[in-house]
Amino acid sequence: MLLNFFPSRALAFYLGKTFLWRCFAMLAMLVLVLQMLDLLSQAGDVLAYPGNGDTELWRYVSLRMPQIISRFLPFSVLLGTLVTLATLNANSEVIAMKSGGLSAHQILAPLMLASLGVVIISFAFNERVVARATATLTAWSAANYGPIPTDRGVKSNIWVRDGEDLVRAGTISGRGGQVQLRDIDIYDRHGDRLVAVISAERGHQVSDGWQIEKVRIFDVVRGTSRDVESMVIGKGIRPDQFTLSSVDADSLSLTELDEAIDTLRESGRPVTALEGALWHKITGPLSALLMPLLGSVAAFGIARSGKLFVRAVVGMALGFAYFVADNFALSMGNLGVYPPLLAAWAPFLLFLLVGESVLITTEE
Repeated sequence: MLLNFFPSRALAFYLGKTFLWRCFAMLAMLVLVLQMLDLLSQAGDVLAYPGNGDTELWRYVSLRMPQIISRFLPFSVLLGTLVTLATLNANSEVIAMKSGGLSAHQILAPLMLASLGVVIISFAFNERVVARATATLTAWSAANYGPIPTDRGVKSNIWVRDGEDLVRAGTISGRGGQVQLRDIDIYDRHGDRLVAVISAERGHQVSDGWQIEKVRIFDVVRGTSRDVESMVIGKGIRPDQFTLSSVDADSLSLTELDEAIDTLRESGRPVTALEGALWHKITGPLSALLMPLLGSVAAFGIARSGKLFVRAVVGMALGFAYFVADNFALSMGNLGVYPPLLAAWAPFLLFLLVGESVLITTEE
C-alpha cells in the first residue's frame, strides 16, 4: 500500500523538497514581518524600565519569536501548499504526473508525508521551546520588563471546595505542612442555602484539619455574629490545594498541564478550559497535516482555463476557514458550551472530510 502511494522515489523526493522549501520560506517571511511589527509595538514598554537597552530588546525578540513561529507555522504550510501546487499546475507538471498514471492522492502523498514531519517538529518545538519561552516572557512582562522577582511561594486569593463549603484564603505562604493561611473566609452551605460565613485572621494545618484563629462566625439565618478564639475546619483539604495557583496552559508542556489538571480536579476546581487547551496542544500542530489537503484544489484543473487564481483563492479560503472554526470551537470549549474533546477535535475531523470531498470532486 505504501509503495502504491509512492510509485516514484525521485518524484516523491522532488515534491517533498519543493514543498518544504516553500513552507519554510513562507514561515521566514511571516516571522520576519510579524516580529518587526510586534517589536515596534512593545519596544517602548521594554525600554521604559530604567537601564534597559539593546540587550533587553534582543532578549524580548528571542522570547517572542518562538510564540510567533508556533502560531503561524500552520499558516506557512497552507501558503507553501498553495504556492507549490499552483506552480506545478501552471507549469503543466500536474498534467504530466496524471498522464503517467498518478492519482490525486498519489500526487499529494509526498506533501502529506512532509507535513507529518512538520507536525512532529512543531510538537517537539512547542514542548521544549515555546512553553519555556512563554513562561519566561509572562513573568518578565509582569515585572514590567525589569528583573524577574524570585518566586517565594506566596499565593493570593485561592478558593478551595470542602464538600459543600467554599474556603477562600487571601494569602498563602509556605509549602507542605508549613503552609500558613491569612485572611480566611469560609462559606458554610447546606444544599443550595448559605447557612453561615466564617472569617478568620490566620490558620495553619493540624493533625485533624486546619486550625483557624481569631474567628468571627456570622449566622445568615438568624442574622447574628459571635467571636471564637479558634476552631478546626477542612479536614479533607490538602496543603497543595491552597498552594496551587492559577494555571497558564501556554506556559506548560503537555505532561505538566496534564498533572496540573489532575491536581485542580482533585481540589474541586473547574478544568474544562484547561482540558480543551490540553487537547489543542495535539490538534494545533496536527493542523499542518490538513493544509496540503485543503490547498489541493489549486493543483487540479487546467491552468490555461484561467481559473488557477480562483482555485488558489478557494484553497486559501478553506485553510483560513479551518483556523476560524478551530478558534471558535476552542472558545466555545472554554465557555463550557462544547465538551473539551469535541472542541479540540471536531474542526480537524470536519475539515479532513471537507478536504477529502473537495479533492475527490476536483480531481477530474
